[in-house]
Amino acid sequence: MTKALILGGTGWLSSRIADRLLQDGTAVTCLARGGRPAPDGATLVVGDRAGIDPYRELDGEWDLVVDVSSSALQVARAVDELGVRAARWVFVSSISVYADDETVGTDESASRHPSSSAAEADYGAQKAAAEDAVATLGDRALSVRPGLIVGEGDPSDRFGYWAAAFARAGERPVLVPPLDGRAAQIIDVDDLAAYVVSSRAVGAVNAIGDSIALAEMLDAVRRATGHTAGVREASEEWLRARGVEYWMGARSLPLWLPADMPGFMTRRNERFLATGGSLSPLGETAARVVADEWMRGVDRPRRAGLGRAEEEILLAELGGAERVARL
Repeated sequence: MTKALILGGTGWLSSRIADRLLQDGTAVTCLARGGRPAPDGATLVVGDRAGIDPYRELDGEWDLVVDVSSSALQVARAVDELGVRAARWVFVSSISVYADDETVGTDESASRHPSSSAAEADYGAQKAAAEDAVATLGDRALSVRPGLIVGEGDPSDRFGYWAAAFARAGERPVLVPPLDGRAAQIIDVDDLAAYVVSSRAVGAVNAIGDSIALAEMLDAVRRATGHTAGVREASEEWLRARGVEYWMGARSLPLWLPADMPGFMTRRNERFLATGGSLSPLGETAARVVADEWMRGVDRPRRAGLGRAEEEILLAELGGAERVARL
C-alpha cells in the first residue's frame, strides 16, 4: 500500500489509523475541517463534509480510503464522489447497528436497525444506512463494527473511568454496579487500527474482544492500579433511584448495562479473529490506560462517571444496605 485517504484522520481513532499507516510507509492524506492537526507525516486537506464540494482539493487515487463518519449522508456522498478512485474502502461502523440487544452470542448475520439517513435518526440507524452505501462498492469494501473502543486518550472516559476510580480511591472502597450475570466486551484502539489497515476481509466484521464477566474486567483494571480495598456493589434499582445512569454520561457508572440488554456485550468475534484481527492482553491494555489516567489527572472533569465526592456520598448512603465484595 502506497497511498491512503482518511476521511477524518485528526480524531482519536482516525489519528491512530493514520499513525499505523505512516509506520508502514504509506503516504497518508487526512481530509478534515482543520480544527485539529493531522498526525506528523500526514498531509492535511481542509474540507467540510457538510459543506459544498468538500472533496475539490483531493487529487489522484488511493489504495485505501477509511471513513469513520456517523452521518449516513456524508458516507453516501463520499462513496458516490470518491468510490471509483479507491482500490479498497473501509468504513468504521459500530455494533450499535444491531437491533437485538437481548440475544446472547449473535454474529454479523443478526438483524440491524432499519437504515435511515434522516437528521433525526439515531446513531445505529445512521451507521446502518452508511453501511448500505459502502456495500455498493462490492468486494472492495469492508464495514468494521467495533464495540467499546478503549485505550490511552479515550475521549469518552468510559473504560478510563474505572482506572481513575480505583487509582484515586487509595485504601477506600469503590462503588460498582450489579455484577452478577453482567458481561463486558471491549476492543483496544490499537488492535482496531491495525485491523482497519491490514485486513482484507469484505462485508461486515464485528471488531471486538472476547466477552468476559464485568467483574473480571473491573478486576483487571483494579489490579493495574494496585487497589486492594473492596468494592461496594449496589443494585440497579438503588442506583437508578439516585439518578446514577448506566453505560455513559455524567453521573454514571460506565460499562454497566441493564439486565435486559445481555446481548450488547456478548457479540461473537470469530470472523474478526479469522481475518487477521488480534487482541491485546486485557492486563496490558488496563495498565496503559491507568498510566494515561494518572498523567491526565484522575480527579479531572470527566465526560462519564462519578466524581470522587459524588461517589463518597453514595457510598455513605449505601451503608450496610448492599453487600461488600472483593472482585
